[in-house]
Amino acid sequence: KLAESRDEDTGGHLERVREYCRELAKDLRSHSSYSDHINAEFIDCIQHAAPLHDIGKVAIPDGILQKPGKLTPEEFEAMKSHTVIGADTLQLVFNSYPGNMFIGMGIEIALYHHERWDGSGYPDGLVGKNIPLPARIMALADVYDALRSDRCYRKGLTHDQARTIILEGDGKHFDPEVVMAFLRIEGVFARIGHDI
Repeated sequence: KLAESRDEDTGGHLERVREYCRELAKDLRSHSSYSDHINAEFIDCIQHAAPLHDIGKVAIPDGILQKPGKLTPEEFEAMKSHTVIGADTLQLVFNSYPGNMFIGMGIEIALYHHERWDGSGYPDGLVGKNIPLPARIMALADVYDALRSDRCYRKGLTHDQARTIILEGDGKHFDPEVVMAFLRIEGVFARIGHDI
C-alpha cells in the first residue's frame, strides 16, 4: 500500500510480479536443479514476499521516481539506493521476528533483485549463484513486467518482444535455469500480463 500510494501503476505491477514469481518457482521445483531448495513453503513465501521488492522506493524523491525522461547519473545512484533502503527497513522487522521466512526472503528480494547473473548488477555486483535464488526469480519477473508495461516515454512491448529481450539476457542478466522455466511457462506469463 505504501508503494501504491506513490505511483498509480504500482498496484498492478505488484500483483503481476507475485504471480510470475509463484509460477516460476512452481516450475523450478519440478524441472530444475533447484528442486531440492524449493518446497511448498518457498513457493508460498515468494508469492507473498515478491511485492516487497521495491518497498525502498518510498524513500526516493518524486522528482526522481516519477521523472518521465532518462535519469542523470546522480539521479540513477539515488534510485539504486532503494535496494538497500528496502532491505534495511525489512531488517528492522526481521529483528523483531527472527527466523521469519517471509521477511527473510523479502530482505533478499529487496536487496538483490537488481543483481545480474554476470556480476554487472547492483548493489553488490554478485555473480551467478551467489545471488539468492528468490532474487534471481524476481529479476526476471520484474524485467518482464517492466517491458510489458506502458511507460510515459513508450508503449508496453508485446509478449514476443519481451521474450526476445529476456532471451538476450540469458546467462548475462538472468540465471539460465530461470530463463528455461520462463520458456516452459511463457503462455502463463502472457495470460497473467493480460489479465491483471
